[in-house]
Amino acid sequence: MTDYTDQYMDALRLKGDPLADATVEALFSTGQVGRYNTLMRWFTTSGQALPDGLPDAARDYLRATATPPDWIDWGVMEQARRFFVDNDVHVSTALSFAAMPACYVVPHVAKLLSATHSLAYPSRRMAETGQFTVYLMQPDAFQAGGRFLPAAQKVRLLHASIRRHLKEEGRWPEPVAICQEDMLGGLMMFSIQVLDALHRMGIHITAEGADAYYYAWRVVGAILGIEPDTIPPDLEAAREFSDRYMVRHMGPSPEGAHLTRQLIDLYEEVVPGTLLDPIVPALIRYLIGDTSADWLEVPRTRFDSLIRIAPALLGALEWVEDRGPWAEQISDRLGRLVTMLELSSLTRGRVMHYAIPQELKPDFGVPSKTARWTPPPPTAVPRS
Repeated sequence: MTDYTDQYMDALRLKGDPLADATVEALFSTGQVGRYNTLMRWFTTSGQALPDGLPDAARDYLRATATPPDWIDWGVMEQARRFFVDNDVHVSTALSFAAMPACYVVPHVAKLLSATHSLAYPSRRMAETGQFTVYLMQPDAFQAGGRFLPAAQKVRLLHASIRRHLKEEGRWPEPVAICQEDMLGGLMMFSIQVLDALHRMGIHITAEGADAYYYAWRVVGAILGIEPDTIPPDLEAAREFSDRYMVRHMGPSPEGAHLTRQLIDLYEEVVPGTLLDPIVPALIRYLIGDTSADWLEVPRTRFDSLIRIAPALLGALEWVEDRGPWAEQISDRLGRLVTMLELSSLTRGRVMHYAIPQELKPDFGVPSKTARWTPPPPTAVPRS
């Protein structure tokens, strides 16, 4: 097992994603970012022909990254998909109220998330994350017609473009933004942190299900440009890396507090009425702990104690599911419906596009007024 020393972790901070970085550099240096973004809006499924007129650098990149890693175990991936289907509402809750706040509790990550126009709007940020996960867990995720691989290809270039902007503008204190260590840290937040949150909520998880869920995110990490040899090979190693990463970097920041406030405001709007609004900060505090919640300035509410009965309530729901196949099927369908309704409320029914930002926000400061994202009007699909 790798020894995650400071020296090892520091070396990861000096590495980016050479393939994606070179592609983005070519697009910017030839002034073709706008063309790429326009044409790629219509490239959404695996097996689809690449758009005519696509810049050569983008075309080469898309061809080189069009397939999943050759070491992928499809049986384990199907186990991961079933795990998500069985727990989709719980996983969505953990992503929103545990994994995202975990990102915000790392100051330089919170600052990074505040650096782009698109990521400044919480509904869009959460919608992109939710849509990405839903794409991953579809039966055809890696087959012709699946939407996951094209989304992952675009996200990888999005990360590379942010690295380039920050380097070119001299706005990042380290050699590499979104470095290999931070990409691995993010992978831990969407895998280990989610599994921890499920446990905290009292969700029954088998060892096989947890292993499969983490394995799926290992595959995702490799697709997104993380060096495969550096991805922790199992949950035990992932736990060690995650703990080490958080001890090295976690702490309070104004950006983290602001992003958390945006997250709370967003979901208080999603929850009908106002009576249950305090559930949102109470759930975040319950899932990430008081220390992190205080750093993020999560308000204390009258629901802080009441939320602790959530595991008992979820346990009762699981008991109902165990009554027979019919109960499990109904539960799965209801869970799927709730997840899609939540995603629909965040996206306003639109498909999220992972475009390359042509510029970043002019400053890293916390804005004085929270802006609310409104989806752009639909664009007519060009006729062939």
